[in-house]
Amino acid sequence: MSEVNGTSVGRSRGSARLGYSFDIKLWKVTKTSRKSRPYRLRWVVGGQVHGNTFTTSALADSRRAELRQAMRRGEAFEIESGLPESEVRAAAEAAEGAETKPSLRWFEFCRNYVAGRWRTSAAKTREGMADGLAAVTLAMVNREDGVPEDKYLRLAFRWGIVPANAGQDPPEEWKSAYDWLTTADRPVIDLMDAEVFEDVLYRLGYRLDGKPAARETHKRRRRALNVALEHAVVTEELPENPLQKVRKKQVGSSDVVDPRVLVNAVQGRQLLTAVSYVGSWDRGRGRRLVAFYAVLYYAGLRPAEAVGLRLSDCRLPEAGWGTLTLRETRPVSGKQWTDSGERHDRRGLKAREASTDRPVPIPPLLVAILQEHLKKFGTAKEGRVFGNERGGVVGSSTYWRVWEEARRYALPPDRVESPLAGRPYDLRHACITRWLNAGVPIAEVARRVGNSPEVIHRRYHGCIDGHEEAANAKIAKALEEEGDDTA
Repeated sequence: MSEVNGTSVGRSRGSARLGYSFDIKLWKVTKTSRKSRPYRLRWVVGGQVHGNTFTTSALADSRRAELRQAMRRGEAFEIESGLPESEVRAAAEAAEGAETKPSLRWFEFCRNYVAGRWRTSAAKTREGMADGLAAVTLAMVNREDGVPEDKYLRLAFRWGIVPANAGQDPPEEWKSAYDWLTTADRPVIDLMDAEVFEDVLYRLGYRLDGKPAARETHKRRRRALNVALEHAVVTEELPENPLQKVRKKQVGSSDVVDPRVLVNAVQGRQLLTAVSYVGSWDRGRGRRLVAFYAVLYYAGLRPAEAVGLRLSDCRLPEAGWGTLTLRETRPVSGKQWTDSGERHDRRGLKAREASTDRPVPIPPLLVAILQEHLKKFGTAKEGRVFGNERGGVVGSSTYWRVWEEARRYALPPDRVESPLAGRPYDLRHACITRWLNAGVPIAEVARRVGNSPEVIHRRYHGCIDGHEEAANAKIAKALEEEGDDTA
C-alpha cells in the first residue's frame, strides 16, 4: 500500500468480479466553498472518480475511515457506485427485505415506540424522548412546497405521540402540521440513506433558529434517538443502527462547573436577604422562598428535592445540627407527560432506587432559618415545607423569577450581567465547593449531595482553592531534592 495524497491500493490478487476493482485511491478530505456541505471526500475505483460532501469534517473523516477499513480488509469496490462490496451487499439485502416487508412510516413507528415505553418511563424521560424524536422528525418529512413551519411540525409531533391523544383531533392551529406528519413522513428505512441521516444529525445539534443547541440538549437528543434506533433494529425495521457508525465529535466537557458562577459567603447572605424584598410584603412571594434557596446554599439540595421536602423529613433541634432526610423529588414536566396530569411529577431520588432515602446533616444556621420559615408560613399541602401562596407546589417559573429579581437587588450592575449565581442551581454548586474547600472528603460530599465521587471530582476539580499552590510546592520540593543529589 502506498500513500499518494491520501491512500492508494493496488492488488494483484487475480481478477476482481465483473464490475468490481481492487484498484482504489482514497484522497484526503478537502474544504470547499459551499456553505451547507463544505467538506469533500473523493476516491477513485478502477479509474472512475467518486465523491461526497459533508456538513462537518468529523463526518467526512468518519466516512474516510470506513472506506479505508474496507480497503485494509481486502474488499473489492464496485466501480459504478464506488462502494465496498460489503456495503453493496447490505444495500441489496435491505432492498430485498423492503420488497417483502413494507417499511413502517416514521410517525407511526415513533407513536408505537413511545406507547411501548410510556408506562415504565418517568415524565422527564417521556419529554426527553419526545424532544429528541421531534427534532429528528424535521428530517423525516418531505420538504415539498406547502410544508408547515418547523415549529408547528414539532408541536404537532409532541402532541401526536402522547398515547392519551391517540384517535383525538389535534388542536386547530396544528392540524395542517399534524396532517403533514401523518401523510408526508418518510419510511423508517430512509434513515439508512446517507443524505437523510446527515440531515438527522444536523437536527440533533441545532435549534430552529439555526444556532447550535446546548451540549446537554444535543446529548439528550442523541441518546433518545439511539435508543429508538436500537428498537428499530430489534423490530427489524432497520438492518443496523446508523448512529453507531457516526463518530462522536470530541469536545471538552462542558459539565465542569464554571468558577464564575460561585458566590462567596458575603454574596450568598446578600442574595438570601434580597430574596425577602421580592414582591409585596403582605403576600410574601419572596419571603416564602428565602428558606428554599437556603437549603440549596447550605445543604446542597437540588431545586426539585427542595420542592418535595416535607416537615416529616426534617429534624430541627433547638440547638446544634439537624438533618434533612430526602425521599422524593418533584421535577417539572409538562402536564401531558405526567400520569397525574400535574406539572410536577413525583419521583424518587435521582440515580437511586425509589425506596431509598438520603440523610443530609444541616448546620445550626440552616436549622434556625427553617424554624423561622415554618413559624411564619407553616406547611403547605401534603406537609411540604415549601409552597406557594395557595399551598400548592412551588413552580420552577416562580423560583426562577424571584431569583432573577433578587440578583438585581443584591449584585452591582456589572455582576448582574455576569454568570455569578445566574441560576438557583448555582447555590448548590457553591455549597459543594465550600465543603470541598473545607477539607470534607470527596466521598462524604458525594454521599450528602447524591452524586458519585467520580462526578464530584470531575465537575468541581477546577473550583477547589489551594490545589495549584500545593502542587507547586510539591514540584519545588522535588526539584530541590534533585539539586541536592546532583551536588
